[in-house]
Amino acid sequence: MTEEYFDIVDENNEIIGQELRRIVHQTGLWHRGVHVFLFAPDDKLLVQKRSQTCDTFPGTLDCSVSEHLKPGESYLKGAIRGLKEELGVEGISLTRLIQFKMIYGPNDNEFSEVYKGGLDGITITMDPHEVDEIGFYSIPELEEIMAKGKPPIAPWFIQLIRWYTGKPTEMDEIIWTR
Repeated sequence: MTEEYFDIVDENNEIIGQELRRIVHQTGLWHRGVHVFLFAPDDKLLVQKRSQTCDTFPGTLDCSVSEHLKPGESYLKGAIRGLKEELGVEGISLTRLIQFKMIYGPNDNEFSEVYKGGLDGITITMDPHEVDEIGFYSIPELEEIMAKGKPPIAPWFIQLIRWYTGKPTEMDEIIWTR
């Protein structure tokens, strides 16, 4: 398989070059990612359990979709691509909620955006290389899981839920559009 490249960005989120994914994550170069929150009509959030083959935080609960951006890709196009690749979902209207920067883990520094969309009568077809399973959780249920620490949750997802519920986070907020 061909190694993937990411755009490398400076402290202003301006592209300054490209580098291999493994180099980016070995050296802590700033790059870009995107997350999607998909809500069912009952206001429960579609949550994925990351595949055991993921190179970071395998088997943890995560946003509906979390993606790194491809070189030259916009945040919105990355979100749309992620929906299709991870969940087999197309044609969902997305609203941008926030742009932020955060240290996701050791040597994982990202500028990211979060989008929100609704699921209503949409068929989901998970990619087993990306997603082990999906579930639907209310925000209070996710907060209870966070308090118990089980099942494990990806650290960025914890921060995103904290932001969504108005609690302090480790995120450096850039744009609010809520």
